[in-house]
Amino acid sequence: MSTVSAVLITLTCILVPVSLLTVWVHDIALDTDRYVSTVAPLATDPAIQDAAVKRISQAVDVKVDGSAAASDLAGWLQSQGLPPRAAAAVKSLGPKLDDAVNQVVTKVATEVVQSDAFSTVWTEANRSAHAAVVQALTGQGRGAVGIEDGTVTLDLGTVVDRLKEQLVAAGLTPAEKIPDVNKRLVLFQSDKLAKIRDGAHALDVMGNWMPVITVLIGAAGVLLARRRRRALVATALGSAGACLVVAIALVVARHYYLDHLPRAVQSPAAAAAVFDTLLHFLRISLRTAIVLGVVVALGAYLSGAGRLPRTVRGRADRVADSAARWGGSHGVTTGRAGTWTDAHRRGLALAVVLVLALVFALWNHPTVLTVLLLVLVLLVVLAVLALLAASGRAGAGGRTPE
Repeated sequence: MSTVSAVLITLTCILVPVSLLTVWVHDIALDTDRYVSTVAPLATDPAIQDAAVKRISQAVDVKVDGSAAASDLAGWLQSQGLPPRAAAAVKSLGPKLDDAVNQVVTKVATEVVQSDAFSTVWTEANRSAHAAVVQALTGQGRGAVGIEDGTVTLDLGTVVDRLKEQLVAAGLTPAEKIPDVNKRLVLFQSDKLAKIRDGAHALDVMGNWMPVITVLIGAAGVLLARRRRRALVATALGSAGACLVVAIALVVARHYYLDHLPRAVQSPAAAAAVFDTLLHFLRISLRTAIVLGVVVALGAYLSGAGRLPRTVRGRADRVADSAARWGGSHGVTTGRAGTWTDAHRRGLALAVVLVLALVFALWNHPTVLTVLLLVLVLLVVLAVLALLAASGRAGAGGRTPE
């Protein structure tokens, strides 16, 4: 492997996870529709709902002086002839009245949050908030999600207003006097947000060109190598290894962040849900790249001239020849199609690989399942080509290949 080739291959391995980051920034963080579809399921996440109920209940904060109400009631009943001991018992109910009001607020808040109305509010808020998410990454935009001093918050004002209406309808008239207080739920806080913005801006500038550039650099590295097949294996495994390192780094970063949550974050469980949801597609992309790298490396190795690859291919051809002879003995032949396939088998196999590679490249957000599906299609097509070629050799009286 030449020095230039080694440098290009090393650069490719580094750029593969960077390319995945650029795609994630464009398709998740900076695309409103995809962002909304990503965070929409959070409306039904138990951790998010629990955090929303607590924050809404705190924001509502219905003030009912249970002790004063119980004392007034006890005094009036005593003036009407209620014994002093019974009046004292009524007066002692004050704290329980406060608890009862809190329970009513929590119950109604829970009903609101678990209803379809909250899902609608959540989706609408996040759609209008996407500009603020862009602001979080690029420093531009505003919305229902606020960004200030590294803190990301979601405005629950609409939900609180609906809760006030339902509390009044339920007979809790003091809810009418709920003041216009802070109704924001802290979702994320980091003093590194400014640095994250700088990195996101750089990734945004590079945009979707980075994957194309990475592929071209990798192809150049393989073509300039003295042993191209070995270079392809090294590139595929190196890229998979780099993606694995980034995937592990994300796991470490998640644990570190959740273990060092600032006080501003009101619900660690909700913070974990948001973190996992926003990085879901990036993790899938990394896993897909790892599996793809291993598959490409394995395919390149098995197509080589080593003892094991030749043994594997030889056994596969012998199985195909046996099937072709069995078919011929039962009157099943392929005629000229089999002979032509036998003569052009390598070219056909290469064409199939290129077509599937193009399908993968054009696939919208491929996953591990996508890779496995394309590999399965490739194996099936190669098996059919092997059977056709074997039938052609049998019909022509040819010999079994080594």
